[in-house]
Amino acid sequence: MTVLVASDLDRTLVYSAAALGLTGPDERAPRLLCVEVYEGRPLSYLTETAAGLLAELAGRAHFVPATTRTPAQYGRIRLPGPPPRHAVCANGGHLLVDGVPDPDWHARVRARLAAECAPLAEVRDHLARTADPAWTRKHRVADDLFAYLVVERGLLPEGWVKELAAWAGERGWGVSVQGRKLYAVPRPLTKSAAVREVARRTGAGPVLAAGDSLLDADLLLAADRGWRPAHGELADSGWHAPAVTALPERGVAAGERILREFLDAVGGPAAG
Repeated sequence: MTVLVASDLDRTLVYSAAALGLTGPDERAPRLLCVEVYEGRPLSYLTETAAGLLAELAGRAHFVPATTRTPAQYGRIRLPGPPPRHAVCANGGHLLVDGVPDPDWHARVRARLAAECAPLAEVRDHLARTADPAWTRKHRVADDLFAYLVVERGLLPEGWVKELAAWAGERGWGVSVQGRKLYAVPRPLTKSAAVREVARRTGAGPVLAAGDSLLDADLLLAADRGWRPAHGELADSGWHAPAVTALPERGVAAGERILREFLDAVGGPAAG
């Protein structure tokens, strides 16, 4: 039975220059492979070793990127190995099949959000009223599904995020802070639901998962086994679960370690 491997991308498998976490001597830094270019500039990386591991993993398991990126943002990523047949984007709002969003899945998600959560406009308006321009750099909406801010983390007032989370929670929304981005996401909008749909369609068996943020918690809890790095929201909050291993590595080294763990767990010879 095919193993399904679902992994977050940013700060789990791929890393911006600011998130690489290279702390050793420069001459001992790992060789890096750029996997994303934005506006003509390199943006995201993994180690060359990780690139080889990911290509090998794609031959042994059904690999599914599971990201909060929109389909357009995901489209900039060029991962090693064959293009994944399935990908989860917009935190589960889109299920891509051979790079194309599945309209039926998207319609199902929208119907559930309309039935269970406060509308996006209400959340967006609240953010516009309460987010101080002194520390807010951008207001963004992702595919009319959720909202996020680009902020100066060091200037965020103490307690503001907790107040926002309490307000949002009463309306069926959650809050996550990842790097300089603060997300407000409807609680039913989950990566795990979309990954379960992929497993149903493909008949895949065990599910392995990895992620670093609170938006990955549902995916990790739904998996048979999971891994999280030593950085990110989950690590900072001390989050843990019985089937989830907290790794000691941080930064791009954690991405390499996660891929080794996936391969060890999948086992067996490469497919085909």
